[in-house]
Amino acid sequence: MQYMESVSNISVVIPLYNKASEIELTLCSVLMQSVQPREIIVVDDGSTDGSAEIVERLATPIVRLIRQQNQGVSAARNRAMREATGEWVALLDGDDMWGTDYLRSVAAMIERWPGCGAYGTGFVIDDGERQVKANYCQQEGVVDFFAESMTRYVLIPSATTLRRDLALQLGGFPEGMRMGEDQFLWTKIARVADVAFLPQPLVIYSRAATNRSAAIYRPEQTSFSFEQLYEPERKDLSNEYIARVALGKALIDSSRGGTDVARRALEFFSYNTMSHRIARKVRVLNALPRFMRGTVLWIYNTLAWVIAHKGL
Repeated sequence: MQYMESVSNISVVIPLYNKASEIELTLCSVLMQSVQPREIIVVDDGSTDGSAEIVERLATPIVRLIRQQNQGVSAARNRAMREATGEWVALLDGDDMWGTDYLRSVAAMIERWPGCGAYGTGFVIDDGERQVKANYCQQEGVVDFFAESMTRYVLIPSATTLRRDLALQLGGFPEGMRMGEDQFLWTKIARVADVAFLPQPLVIYSRAATNRSAAIYRPEQTSFSFEQLYEPERKDLSNEYIARVALGKALIDSSRGGTDVARRALEFFSYNTMSHRIARKVRVLNALPRFMRGTVLWIYNTLAWVIAHKGL
């Protein structure tokens, strides 16, 4: 079939930082695909727990390990994309896993809806005790990325395949950005190219994994900002989407004591008309004493997760 040729032009990109407990299962989920990719590029971003050595032990002709000093997940992904030789790059974090037909399904998508800048699939969330279906897009084929992303997942790194030249042409992932770096690139891609989606849960996202980057807060050290993406003349929902993501980041910033950063986000993205609920949460959190904010947000998020996934 034609998609067999397509999958041979897919490079798998795995950023790795201190995932010794998970990387073996992650890599095995790629090596056990029903069709094999062109190559698997693992960029070890300065791991100190023996993660890279585990990759070396699992080495096969298609696995390539690159070591670099710690520069962050965006730098690791960008390095892997630059080193890749495939037309497409399938992203996979070092603690998530693919179902055995993931790459076959992605290749079929590329054949069925050619010319897109990104392809996404559904996924389940593993919280350490069970797997639950995520709230992802239910439309199959080319979708309105920004409209769908206001209420559902369309693209997450481990369930996304990008056109490599386009991603690099747009600057790749914003290096130094610690939260929202994926949405930053999704915005740039979706503004210039179509996005296709397959509503099948083909990926396991590990919410319980160790060293999950989204669970680790450190101050931003980057020249990139969602403010740079604001284009008032645009008629689509991209400005609403970046406001939603930026306000979500502000919530985390406030919970860690970043009062001024959160306040700036509230002011800059006050143009939004669809994310007032998030903005209110930021204002409430910002009004609390700093020592209370992290606990309050944790309780809120935990209750929201329990209620949402018990159907209450």
